[in-house]
Amino acid sequence: MERAEEERVYDVLVIGSGAGGLATAITARKHGLSVIVIEKEPVFGGTTAFSGGVLWIPGNRHCKALNPGDTREAARHYMALETGNWFQPAAVDAFLDEGPRMLDWFEKETAVQFVPTLYPDYHPTVDGGVDVGRSVLAAPFDTSSLNENLKRLRPPLSTITFMGMMFNSSNADIKHFFNATKSLTSFLYVTKRLVAHAGEVVRHGRGVQVTSGNALAARLAKTCFDLGIPIVTDTPAKHLVKADGRVVGVEVGGPKPGRIMARRGVVLACGGYAHDLARRAEAYAHLRAGGEHFSPVPAGNTGDGIHLGEEAGGVFEAEFPQPAAWMPVSRVPGKGVFPHLLDRYKPGMIAVLADGRRFTNESNSYHDVGAAMIASGDAAAWLICDHRTIRKYGLGHAKPAPMPLWLWLRTGYLKKGRTLADLAKACGIDAKGLEETVSTFNRGAREGRDDAFHRGETAFNRYLADADHKPNPTVAPVEQGPFYAVRMEMGDLGTFDGLKTTVPGEVIDRQGAVIPGLFSVGNDRASIMGGNYPGAGITLGPAMTFGWITGRYLAGIAPVAGNEEKAA
Repeated sequence: MERAEEERVYDVLVIGSGAGGLATAITARKHGLSVIVIEKEPVFGGTTAFSGGVLWIPGNRHCKALNPGDTREAARHYMALETGNWFQPAAVDAFLDEGPRMLDWFEKETAVQFVPTLYPDYHPTVDGGVDVGRSVLAAPFDTSSLNENLKRLRPPLSTITFMGMMFNSSNADIKHFFNATKSLTSFLYVTKRLVAHAGEVVRHGRGVQVTSGNALAARLAKTCFDLGIPIVTDTPAKHLVKADGRVVGVEVGGPKPGRIMARRGVVLACGGYAHDLARRAEAYAHLRAGGEHFSPVPAGNTGDGIHLGEEAGGVFEAEFPQPAAWMPVSRVPGKGVFPHLLDRYKPGMIAVLADGRRFTNESNSYHDVGAAMIASGDAAAWLICDHRTIRKYGLGHAKPAPMPLWLWLRTGYLKKGRTLADLAKACGIDAKGLEETVSTFNRGAREGRDDAFHRGETAFNRYLADADHKPNPTVAPVEQGPFYAVRMEMGDLGTFDGLKTTVPGEVIDRQGAVIPGLFSVGNDRASIMGGNYPGAGITLGPAMTFGWITGRYLAGIAPVAGNEEKAA
């Protein structure tokens, strides 16, 4: 419940309810400050609730057993190579030092819990990269414990659920669904999941056993409610309030318009500018070239925090070579946007441009594939497979057997051709180019090779592929008609460019001076990754780490050597 109008004075006001904002709020509250979180949308959780819920935290205790030889120095060297001219030594050092401590603190002090993953770094062959040991995942969560607040938790992205049910993020869980018609064990597993999910929907109106980013958002929100931190939805921030050169509050709209004042600081955590049409039109090269863009992140991420920061004199510059975390997506009629997170890695799938030619290693990260699409000059591509492959793995939003394909063929989401030439005609692809590409690819693929782009030669390429497919889990020929295709277009998982800040998150002006009382976290703050995407969780890992740093800083606590504390 929101406090009465006359009591709307807090130590800290956080604008935005994703992981960065909630981590800041929880940390400040646990260190004795009064805190309120406001959110303009009717639901809380931000982009976090749509995400994979993975945090990249080198040196975390969960993964030490998986890679005991990993070192802080190796992670720092990897980040220096990955960020290049945009390497921020002080911020990177703070992230590497405080990230593991942040993780331990949240697991000890809050409802937030993590489990290790086997994710490799996205570029494990780069010096300092590793094949495993730096990414953790939010543990599954029963959201019924949110009680009356459950209805305000942002649901997961509908296009990546099955009948509203979230998959466990492990490959084993997904394999049971793929094998339900081939294995009694898998059939019973899937049946049990479906029955349990149906019961949840009857009781709560939605599935309550959640995973991934939905679990992380729910765990953070549960902690806020347990600590008495109000998360006030339907409350947009309109303007900052300043007094004597200091930011002291915010004018808000919504059902209870007015001012909310903050003694210690206002924290911008609005999720970046993925749906700020004017700003991204200037920043995204493919939009400047006349292309299109379809972001699956929440529609409320319209750059509000960045606009507020600029209003106070803060600095935003679209300077990174890649301004956003690219994600190839397909538009599903009547459903929304589907992010191609898994299918591209499976053997028997290739991606081509309109000329019928491949342009990248399809088993690279979503960001790298997106960057390759943009670099090709055509921010759209076709993901293609044969009948055997689509029935085994699905394609885009079209599910594998025994789910039917006719619905997606009827809506035009799936294209089909008896031959490659027929498919090319249906898609508007150059038929000769496609036939030559597939013929060349198949010659190596029959022996598990990709001579053009070397799919399957890194641990990351193989991680989300099919380990049971030999000799290369990512490569199989495309040869058994009929053939199918889905059009992939450009989307993103959030923006990288943001407001300039100090390491503790204070927003700075063009002269490099701190704007008193104004802080920025999450995607409203310029990423320490410099426009690159080096590993799973490089958005949420820094968002929670710097949220923890900022929350402690607001409370007058600063980290020092030996993990001691002193007044800032």
